[in-house]
Amino acid sequence: MQRLAIAERPDWRDLAEQTGFRYHTTAKSPYWTDDAYYLLEAGCIERLVEAASTELWDLCLQVVDRASRDDEILRSLGIPETCWGALSESWRRSDPDLLARFDLAFDGLHPAKLHECNADTAGTLFEAAVFQWIWLEDRQRDGDLPASYDQFNHLHEALVGSFHRLGDTMARPLHMAASLRNVEDQIWARYLQDCATQAGHDARYVDLEAIRLNGSGFLVDADGLPIRSLVKAYRWNVLLREPYGRNFLAAGSPGVIEPLWKLVLASKGILVWLWRLFPGHPNLLPAWFSGDPAAPTGNCVVKPLFSIKGHNVTLRDQTLPAGGLSTPGPYGREGWVVQALHRLPTFRSATQTRHASVMSWIVGGAVEGIGILESDGPIIFDEYSRFVPHVVAT
Repeated sequence: MQRLAIAERPDWRDLAEQTGFRYHTTAKSPYWTDDAYYLLEAGCIERLVEAASTELWDLCLQVVDRASRDDEILRSLGIPETCWGALSESWRRSDPDLLARFDLAFDGLHPAKLHECNADTAGTLFEAAVFQWIWLEDRQRDGDLPASYDQFNHLHEALVGSFHRLGDTMARPLHMAASLRNVEDQIWARYLQDCATQAGHDARYVDLEAIRLNGSGFLVDADGLPIRSLVKAYRWNVLLREPYGRNFLAAGSPGVIEPLWKLVLASKGILVWLWRLFPGHPNLLPAWFSGDPAAPTGNCVVKPLFSIKGHNVTLRDQTLPAGGLSTPGPYGREGWVVQALHRLPTFRSATQTRHASVMSWIVGGAVEGIGILESDGPIIFDEYSRFVPHVVAT
């Protein structure tokens, strides 16, 4: 796995806007990286990323199955007790899911280590599925990269195929919902709307703020159309706090992607239970709930049960100035986990050090692609992260 420089395309920002990738630049710096890429060998992808991700997904589903029958696990994950019955029923019904993302520490040589599982509302989808593929096609057309290079990226085809397989398992129309306050979530929802439409569904976009209860107590969109199936760019633990949240727990509630059983995987407590049930697994890191006497007090990483994009993470590392660092954020009220410290791989140039996390995507239960996020610091944190495209040498 190598990080290589390449000349920036002069028109990449215009191209990003044209494709709908409107969050390509943050207030602090470009989020999309056009002057570099990561080169990986096909063999390391197959042996060390695909195989590991396939096995990790199977382990995660085993934990969900165990949690659906064990109140101790559900309580430890910070899931409200009011959800337990509906969550367990969602799992017993085999409510279909769409996608998940593993964040891996991976250097191309050694077994990948799971840092986090994002299986509820996994971000970075559009740039991984669409824009980095456009980048590869542009580079090969312009002669910047060999035609023999490939990309581990079947995400778009897999998403369309998954929506096609959903068929009659979800009532139509499909409402794709995102918040007016979040541009990234809007693009995520509209992209999935396009995938579902390509698969033959009647798919409609709806602003979350427009969803309401009608006089009969049913969820409807801004036009008063009943919502029978919802594909949400909104986390379950937040959605359930909405005035209409309890409607998703009742019999006859709308079908939801991602299903309620994904709450088990939305909690970082899943890291603890993975280690408890599969100790010593080569792709897992030791993890404990905060307050466990066995949890380390030295080098480690402390994370909230529910947080996103690297917020409220404390990294204790005696090799760093001041012994570590922390990121700000509003999370942590539900509890914390402690994970053994396993540093992200670093890639150094004459002027910078970059830390990279490989995001491995599961779509419809299969590993279908990767993306790479990097940061100048050892925590991949929202405001300072960058997406870097990749190629695979066959």
